Amino acid sequence: MADVRDILDIESPAAGELTRESIFGNKKTVKKYDYKVKKRPEGMHREVFALLCKDNTDVPPIFPTDTGKGYKQARAKLGMKKVRQWKWTPFTNPARTDGAEFHHWRRAADTNKEYPFAKFNKKIPVPTYTNTEYNQHLTVNGWTRAETDHLFDLCRRFDLRFIVIQDRWDTSKYSPRTVEDLKERYYQVCGALTKAKSYSDKIYVFDADHEKRRKEQLKKLFERTPELVGEEQTLLTELRKIEQRKKERDRKTQDLQKLITAADHQADPRKNERKQALKKTTTTSRNRPSKSDTAYTQKLQVVESAGIKFPDFKNSGVSLRGQRLKLPSSLGQKKIKVIETMLNELKMDLNPPPTEEICQQFNELRSDIILHFELQGALVTCNYELQSLRHQYEALAPGKTLTIPAALMPKNEEVKSEIIDVVGCI
Repeated sequence: MADVRDILDIESPAAGELTRESIFGNKKTVKKYDYKVKKRPEGMHREVFALLCKDNTDVPPIFPTDTGKGYKQARAKLGMKKVRQWKWTPFTNPARTDGAEFHHWRRAADTNKEYPFAKFNKKIPVPTYTNTEYNQHLTVNGWTRAETDHLFDLCRRFDLRFIVIQDRWDTSKYSPRTVEDLKERYYQVCGALTKAKSYSDKIYVFDADHEKRRKEQLKKLFERTPELVGEEQTLLTELRKIEQRKKERDRKTQDLQKLITAADHQADPRKNERKQALKKTTTTSRNRPSKSDTAYTQKLQVVESAGIKFPDFKNSGVSLRGQRLKLPSSLGQKKIKVIETMLNELKMDLNPPPTEEICQQFNELRSDIILHFELQGALVTCNYELQSLRHQYEALAPGKTLTIPAALMPKNEEVKSEIIDVVGCI
């Protein structure tokens, strides 16, 4: 035992016997915490101190609670009420037409209620037609009555899922049809019935040729080989380099032109002085340009540059055709408002479908609207200058009146007032 005491570093007991306490030591004493209430500092309100320290020394809750226990989780309060009863009950789904019966667990109070997922059963309304309507409106070359009936029967069965409809098409009785042909025939019949019954102005049209071309392009894009993809990337990289070199060349050309212009002005100042003196001697006071001529020249320059210059999307890569309809950011808000007002008066859509033809003609129309707006402003300026010149002439030559030709005068006062109102918002 002496060896054990040496290994455990235990002193030899006072008595001759070896006891358990001498080996393991005394039991650990339990620490007692002092739960005395802290004293409220001087100058602190009682409510503030209550938020910081409570009787049980709990920290204040992070968010407001109504349990009275701070952020601590409240224990579940088990009552003496009976548990709601559940039953293994049969049910039927109204979406099924075969009357299949299934079973599931359900509360006893909800036994007689309808199956809750039946509300998600949505049926697409497929139109019907009579013999008279078919003979008058739906007869076309390439489609028989039996094929049309078979198509609409499949549309009702499979909810216009044309991929499935084309797969279930009876090729033993009828000629094979593609998905595009089935869609085109379906929307053709729906449009004819809608137009005949005239209960709606909205008629859907399906372009089968466009859909076929789109799928062919997607197929070609999908079947590209890695060599073709790499070649395309190489061409795009070369195109970026060419565009960058072109911009750099244009910038250098502009810098060179500025240097040449500056050198011409500084090369022969005497020549410039002689030219200026010659101009002064040849021009008289009567031929001297007035403020009206300057304003008129400036207005003509503005009119010549009027209209909208839409950006050209000639960059490589894919772009949306709808971007061509966006107005330039340099166009002011007042001109945009003029365009919207004119389009509303013409009862036109502000955002038409961006087809190739519509994009070009719609942009030309808006450019003409801005040109018309600028011409109205130029007309008002010219009329004002004419009146100003007449008053100046009458002031310099009393008793004489300057006659303005009728071709230069506005046709009626209404147009003049409208023009003045428009220019007032510039």
